[in-house]
Amino acid sequence: MGILQYTSYMKTLFDPNLLVTVSAKTKLPLECECCHQTFYVKATQIRSSLKRNIDKHKYCSKQCQTLSATKIIIDTCGNCNKKIYVQKSQKKKSKSGKNFCSRSCRATYANTHKKNGNRRSKLEQWLEIRLTQLYPNLGIKFNDKETINSELDIYIPLLNLAFELNGIFHYEPIFGKEKLASIQNNDERKFQACLEKAIEFVLIDVSSLKNFKLDKSQKYLEIIQNIIDNKLCQGKGSNL
Repeated sequence: MGILQYTSYMKTLFDPNLLVTVSAKTKLPLECECCHQTFYVKATQIRSSLKRNIDKHKYCSKQCQTLSATKIIIDTCGNCNKKIYVQKSQKKKSKSGKNFCSRSCRATYANTHKKNGNRRSKLEQWLEIRLTQLYPNLGIKFNDKETINSELDIYIPLLNLAFELNGIFHYEPIFGKEKLASIQNNDERKFQACLEKAIEFVLIDVSSLKNFKLDKSQKYLEIIQNIIDNKLCQGKGSNL
């Protein structure tokens, strides 16, 4: 039986023909069938197992061998890369082809990797249309990610003015306390970044708007309009 056939049961990461040329103590790379990490085995041990036709060197450790026997494999969370244990039957069953350590990580990944649809809320999309109509020459930026290296919902460079529309996820642990803390820390970083660049940062709480409704959304447009109009009035006589 040829070397290639002998090594069919183990995941080799080397040219099997090396087994007849390298020294006995040379360590060759294999891939663990359970955790998929690379591990190394001496050529002499691999040769010995092949000669005796023993099914060895499939796992990097006894832990992985035990996990495999219980039909559990080691994987990494598709969002945070945390090590997780997954039933083989559940491996890569999600649409993304990834497994996750929590619902929070699953939701975060889904929101940041959407291929269809729009991550922006209907309120944000509607405000963009209305504000563009009301202030066509103001150069308003929406979902700007360059100014502070983090996303600003509405940014008006000419007025050094930014608006953030914070929904329920910024105030309640919908996806867990850790996720809420992460979101709130990011909010604080945005505020500090705007402060450093002398950008007026206006936070608007829209958490009471569960579903987009035109009549209820109008008040948020009026809040933004009033602030913009006041800034424009203050700027009269300047280069604005």
